[in-house]
Amino acid sequence: MKSAVMVTFLFVMNIINVLAVDKNEVPEYKQTRAGQYLSSKEAYEEIQTNESKILFLDVRTRAEVAVVGMPTVADANVPYMFMAEPMIWSDDWENFEMTKNQNFLSAVKQRLEEKGLTQDDKVFLMCRSGGRSASAADLLSEAGFTNVYSVVDGFEGDKAKNGKRILNGWKNSGLPWSYKLNKNKMYLTD
Repeated sequence: MKSAVMVTFLFVMNIINVLAVDKNEVPEYKQTRAGQYLSSKEAYEEIQTNESKILFLDVRTRAEVAVVGMPTVADANVPYMFMAEPMIWSDDWENFEMTKNQNFLSAVKQRLEEKGLTQDDKVFLMCRSGGRSASAADLLSEAGFTNVYSVVDGFEGDKAKNGKRILNGWKNSGLPWSYKLNKNKMYLTD
């Protein structure tokens, strides 16, 4: 009987180790100063067991959330960046330029306060694929937040060789999300 328990224990530990994000495997553009990362699956599992002690923010643009959907368990959408106005093409990014949300920090603090949390409680940030959430995590860390995590695979995940975002991410992991948005969770100010 002891050997069966030991085999089960080792199997569970192996699964946990496979799920954990290896800091050394995080691409440079997704790295944060704090070095705290979660996969979308890990974020969801922790939210399921400790939701009242975590602020989970989707930091994508309002347009992304409106068109692509949003995790149903996210506390709010607080965009880290907006599309620049007027819209300007960026040859470097091969996309339209974006500009930082000057009210990001105050909006995060407001959402934190609404949930009865402090800057020492856990904050999970998710963008499309992990780059903006890393930058947003750095901003919060610089502002004194002590427990900020970037969801490294984001909502849509990383690109496969065919250019499609199908490798990982919230949606591709079968985690709960919806196109239907809750007005109370949306960022309604500029």
